[in-house]
Amino acid sequence: MIVTRIAGLLSALACMGAPAPARAAMVAPASVAIGSDVFVEHLGAANRVLERSDRLRRGDRVVTIVSWRRALPGGAFTVVNPLPHRVQFDGTADGAEEVSVDGGRSWGKLGQLRIAGRLALAPDVTHVRWHIASPAPAGRIAYRAIVR
Repeated sequence: MIVTRIAGLLSALACMGAPAPARAAMVAPASVAIGSDVFVEHLGAANRVLERSDRLRRGDRVVTIVSWRRALPGGAFTVVNPLPHRVQFDGTADGAEEVSVDGGRSWGKLGQLRIAGRLALAPDVTHVRWHIASPAPAGRIAYRAIVR
C-alpha cells in the first residue's frame, strides 16, 4: 500500500493574519501525483460558494480538494492527510474517509474511535485518510474543516 501525504494542506493559513498550521511533507510515489487546493466556503440562502482567499480567520469554513493523477496504470493506494492543529475536521460529503485521533497510529470512523475513555469528536481528529481503489487515471476527494 502506498501512503501519500499532502504537503501544505492549508498553506493559505500561513498568510499574515491567519493561524499558522503545522506543515506536512509531501511523499508521493512516482506513479501518483497529488495536489490540493483550499477554498473558503460561503453559504448563501440558496447556494454555496467556494472562493480562494489569501487570509483565513478563526471560524472560517474551508474546503480542501485533493486531486490525484496516475502517471501509469496501477492498483489501490492510500492518501493520508495530517491536519494542522489550527483546523478542525468537519466531515466529507461521501463518508468514505477514515480518521485518526492519535497521530495516525490507529484508524476508524468518527464516532467509533475512543480517546481518553470517551468517544472521539471532530476536534480530536489528527489525520484523515482515503483508500483509493478506483482504477481511474485521476480523481478528486474533498473534506471540510473549520479554522480554530
